[in-house]
Amino acid sequence: MSLTNDFILSPSLLSSDFSRLAEELAALESAGLSWVHWDVMDGRFVPNITFGPPVIKACRKESSLFFDVHLMIEEPGRFIGEFVDAGADLICVHAEAETHLERTVSLIAQSGVKAAVSLNPHTPLETIRYLLPQLSMVLIMSVNPGFGGQSFIPFTLDKVRDLRAMIDDADTDTRIQMDGGVTLENAPTLVAAGADILVSGSAFFGHPPYADRHSAFQQAVTR
Repeated sequence: MSLTNDFILSPSLLSSDFSRLAEELAALESAGLSWVHWDVMDGRFVPNITFGPPVIKACRKESSLFFDVHLMIEEPGRFIGEFVDAGADLICVHAEAETHLERTVSLIAQSGVKAAVSLNPHTPLETIRYLLPQLSMVLIMSVNPGFGGQSFIPFTLDKVRDLRAMIDDADTDTRIQMDGGVTLENAPTLVAAGADILVSGSAFFGHPPYADRHSAFQQAVTR
């Protein structure tokens, strides 16, 4: 199943100017972007700390972008209410960080936002097979989470192909997002493998103007 025509680019604010977040969000909207990716890190699940609900809530007042919130935190189920209140449109939790994953996925959905699960590069797809009907999205990490600017791990491409087949077999509307080492050069291959939402950090924010970079990604995947 090809979703190329529905391709979404979700720039990761991890590579943005943290001192100008509201301005960065406004610039993304002006450039024609519809999604933005929030990498929330707690210093425990990953060796880095970024932003939490107060920052997202403050920025929510300044932006109409779709807030794609990726929780790289331990026991994310404890904080779902806070991120919902902050204005998340989608909340993605790591399978590796949650003991009762189905419970947390159900809590997200019951809170009125889209539910997603992220898998680290080594985590098998079987972890989420039975959750697919409940998931709006599965995020395949193509680097080990925690830092921006890492190189793409090649075997994750096969993982995306296998996930696309699993979703087709399950006949669900679950979308596939890839995060880590996504560039203008490998974007067409990732979308051809089955990904339809790509997260790009340094390969996006490091190449202004944003409208031109967004257009370049769109043209690359639709050729």
